Amino acid sequence: MWDHRKNFVNTAMVNRNAHQLGTDMSSLCFSYDGLCLASRGCDDTLKLWDMRKMKSPLHVAGNLENVFPMTDCLFSPDDKLIVTGTSVRRGEGVGQLLFFDRDTFSVVTEMDVAENASVVRCVWHPKLNQIMVGTADGNAKVYYDPDLSHRGAKLCVVKTKLKRAQIQFLADDPIITPHALPMFKEERLKSTKKIKEKARADPIKSHRPDMPFHGAGAGGRLGSSGGTLASYISKKYALQRPIESSLDPREAIIRHAKEAEENPMWTTAYHKTQPKAVFQQIEEDKEGEEEPLPPWKKKKL
Repeated sequence: MWDHRKNFVNTAMVNRNAHQLGTDMSSLCFSYDGLCLASRGCDDTLKLWDMRKMKSPLHVAGNLENVFPMTDCLFSPDDKLIVTGTSVRRGEGVGQLLFFDRDTFSVVTEMDVAENASVVRCVWHPKLNQIMVGTADGNAKVYYDPDLSHRGAKLCVVKTKLKRAQIQFLADDPIITPHALPMFKEERLKSTKKIKEKARADPIKSHRPDMPFHGAGAGGRLGSSGGTLASYISKKYALQRPIESSLDPREAIIRHAKEAEENPMWTTAYHKTQPKAVFQQIEEDKEGEEEPLPPWKKKKL
């Protein structure tokens, strides 16, 4: 280690036997009070050093497998715990996060992080009070306390997952019959535009309303000229039974007078209660007599 406060660059502290010779040191971490140093080595050990006495470590923890040259070790924000991760061989165990007490260097908590994957990187955020862990299988995990942690991952946890509207549809799979007769073969439409145009032309699929009639109605439907009772009667009885052009219109009406009087069609309900009509009888004009003149045409005396 070097002291940057001095003008001359020279090592202030040196320990060449901190970890086993020929192995890498994967991580160094200073405590928040600046009095201690934690070191993690690839010789499967974790050591705690006093900055005032670097010749020998204060505590040593062994049998902590480490196969990655970047496995982290760190201090908790309150300087009471030291955290590091363990490595595992492929398919041989579970990668763990170990918490050591700073004073006694005993294991306080063992946390299983990933099955068949090593714990490589870890960070304990001092303000959020959350631990971010990266594993060898490419996953990243965040550990937090519901009461002691602040913001961070808690902002994501409280949010409810948005429900996406799922569109359910049933596709009509066509039945392909290559050897069918031409009259039974269905036209295979590849583009959706042609399928929509064909469905639009089909009155059943497109639910097209009935088109209006031009002229007399048929099949229980009326024409487009009108929808009143008078138009219905005129269409059904008058237009479908045209008067012969050779007959006089007055004679054509009078010839049905006797039949209408004996068997009326429209006034059947009033046939028995209807009073007899009383009309003024017109006297036949006497020959030779002149018709009386109206008062305004008489000559004044």
